[in-house]
This record gives sequence, structure tokens and C-alpha cells, in this order.
Amino acid sequence: METVYKEAAPTRADIDALQGAALLEFGTNWCGYCRSAQPLLAQAYHGYEQVPHFKVEDGPGRVLGRSFRVKLWPTLIFLRDGKEVARVVRPEDADEIIEGFEQIAKP
Repeated sequence: METVYKEAAPTRADIDALQGAALLEFGTNWCGYCRSAQPLLAQAYHGYEQVPHFKVEDGPGRVLGRSFRVKLWPTLIFLRDGKEVARVVRPEDADEIIEGFEQIAKP
């Protein structure tokens, strides 16, 4: 699975206006932790394919990441109707991610 974080991030207003479940993933294309989390994320997504996934490139001066107080990569923010419900930072297994999905969506 290729890791591609989009440089053109949605605005905070776009995120706040989301309806339903969504996953916001902050990281970079060159981050080793981000790359190693991708297979876990792919495994956890099984059964939750309907949940939109926004991969956002983060770093200094990136407003969206700062608005969510992102400190480490990857940071996965699970949203329901634009509000943070759960967060996983540097996941070590798929179960951590699945727990986040369970809080925002039903398979």
C-alpha cells in the first residue's frame, strides 16, 4: 500500500462541517512511523470502507494539524459529525485503530 499524504489539506471549517463518521490522518510521506502504520490501517479498515479517510501532510506551519494539536506522526483522529471522538497516535497494532472505528461507525 502506498502512503500518500495530500499537501492540499481541507480547512478546519471543512472538517467541522463533515456529517457522519470520518478519519483524519496526519503524517508525511517520508515518516517511517507513518509508513509502518499503513498495513495496520489497511487491516483495520476492513468492514469500515464506507468511512471517508483524509490523509493530510503535516508539519511546521500547517494550520489544520496545529488546530488538532498534533505532536507526533501518524496521528489518527476519528470524527463523528466533525467532532473528535477518538485519537490514536503511532498505532502499534490494528486493534487500536479498530477501537477508534467502533466509536464512530458501525461495520
